[in-house]
Amino acid sequence: MQKTEKLYSNVPPTRLRNRKEKFRKARNLPFWTWLADKIFFRMVSHRFYALRVKNIELFEKRNKDFPCIIYAPHMNWWDGIIGYNLMRRVFKVRPRMMIEEMNRFPLFALIGAFPVNKASAQDAMISLKYIVDDLKEPDLGFWIFPQGIVKPPNYRPIEFQTGMAYVAQNVAKKHGGVNLIPVAVNYTFLREDRPECLVQIGEPLIITPENAVFDRHQFTVKLQKEFEQLCDEQLHAFSNGEVVGYEYVFRQDLPWNRKIEKKLKNVHMKDVQP
Repeated sequence: MQKTEKLYSNVPPTRLRNRKEKFRKARNLPFWTWLADKIFFRMVSHRFYALRVKNIELFEKRNKDFPCIIYAPHMNWWDGIIGYNLMRRVFKVRPRMMIEEMNRFPLFALIGAFPVNKASAQDAMISLKYIVDDLKEPDLGFWIFPQGIVKPPNYRPIEFQTGMAYVAQNVAKKHGGVNLIPVAVNYTFLREDRPECLVQIGEPLIITPENAVFDRHQFTVKLQKEFEQLCDEQLHAFSNGEVVGYEYVFRQDLPWNRKIEKKLKNVHMKDVQP
């Protein structure tokens, strides 16, 4: 029997491996975006029974003249793929995603990704300054994991790094405003033979130059507490069997054996008289 490997580390991969990588600016090239849309949606739709989203109407409460910073928990390998699909199919924004060790996936720069090197604070600041300059068009959406590292599912307490507050504050001052959109994500088995991904959107927070005068540490603490409440609300609902108000982004067609099973469940057998 093999020993279980250590699954989580508090040290970012780029600091652990201490490898320098070339900085690549994010672009949205039509052909590669079309190809990524196909591939990433196919990946999700083949692994999950369904992708559901709740409170889509809250996203419409954002200021549509400003770009968006969309933030979510980072629990596993699927998080980025789910985030890309949500940005393209639900939020309808041009993606921006910050990826560690992007030297392994250089083509991602053609679909809106850019690298971040967390070997030092100075290296990480290069990426933060870049996205501040870049995040100026209202159709852009920057998907970020403010925890900064992969954590176990439903890990508590949720703790954010201050990078997101830095970006929000400086985008608002430089470009006029930005929307902060919290997104709770959970992967769970419900009543089907495949897991489902359920996403709950929180209330948007609109940052403008007038309210961007804040202490970044205090603002980060505020955001993480409110985000933990959103995630706990979603988790509590699941624990009580309350999976309501969600809309399907996609749902798998049942295989033939499951269709027969459901039909048989609807057959009412008459009592057999002895």
